[in-house]
Amino acid sequence: MEVIELTKENFADTIAAHDIVIVDFWAPWCGPCRSFAPVYEQVAGQYPNIAFGKINTEAEQELAENFQIRSIPTLMAVREGVVIFMQAGALPAAGLHDVIEKVQAVDMVKIHKEIQQEESHQAYN
Repeated sequence: MEVIELTKENFADTIAAHDIVIVDFWAPWCGPCRSFAPVYEQVAGQYPNIAFGKINTEAEQELAENFQIRSIPTLMAVREGVVIFMQAGALPAAGLHDVIEKVQAVDMVKIHKEIQQEESHQAYN
């Protein structure tokens, strides 16, 4: 799958349309971001059932602020609409593959149940 340039206009639709979305927060001036880009794109090509997106933090400051991005590159994984992973720093290909495998292995029934319980608890307090 081709890497998607994510913006505030297409972010929610992209998350809703895909079970798993891997997001790379980056900026054009960031050397580590530029070094990580070819690794990210190469790995993205190996997972046709996963959406890979990039958010330019300079152009999409609102999205970067929303996710409290303080360091780039930052990698984020969203599964079934839930952010389940976020980490700053460039990864080697093997590290990115490892993150993806762990994201795929997460028990989302359990996660959704925990979220529902937390929301119920907050509603009563």
